[in-house]
Amino acid sequence: MNPIMDRGFDVLPSHAGLGQLIAQGADMKSGIFFERDGVLNLVKVERGQQVTPLSLDDFKVNPAALDSLHKLKAAGFVLLATTNQPGLSRGYLMRRELDRMHDLLKKCLPLDDILVCPHDETDHCPCRKPQVGLLQEAAFKWHVDLDRSYVVSDKWQDAHAAHVAGCTSLLLRSPWIGKGHQDFVLTNLSEVVEKIHQMHSASILLMDQP
Repeated sequence: MNPIMDRGFDVLPSHAGLGQLIAQGADMKSGIFFERDGVLNLVKVERGQQVTPLSLDDFKVNPAALDSLHKLKAAGFVLLATTNQPGLSRGYLMRRELDRMHDLLKKCLPLDDILVCPHDETDHCPCRKPQVGLLQEAAFKWHVDLDRSYVVSDKWQDAHAAHVAGCTSLLLRSPWIGKGHQDFVLTNLSEVVEKIHQMHSASILLMDQP
């Protein structure tokens, strides 16, 4: 599948069709998708909205994520971060600076991949959350079974994408989770890890039954 270029960024031509290409099989993995801002890195809040860091100096990895992600990685999950970064297409976030922030994130956390939507909301692209393009792209690339995967976020957009894609959403309680579909709303990442372990163990038991 050849990517096409859109405003200088590689974009898969049909995210919606990716799900149909993902064959179900014994080699499919369970993945956990993490919203970046507010979950994996700390953010400032101004006028009731999160402010995305625009430079490495402003980028602070969330200390609470360190132990939680290492536990999930040790359990065998594919760990993926997803993030909307419209500043790339709007021109106030430099790709080099974003790469530096993500290099730091990968050094601190056991992430397998970080997937970015660079588009503005007015572009109506299939990869900008709450659309499911980033989840489907990652599922294709990493052989992830979305039905056995989880989405962790503090925002309603990720919960919506999870619901459409067939994942289970685990939201951290925040002012931005909205009132749409939510599978679980939890207080912190430690509770998220415990809940995922419970659900994953139960699903394995069901799969092992004759």
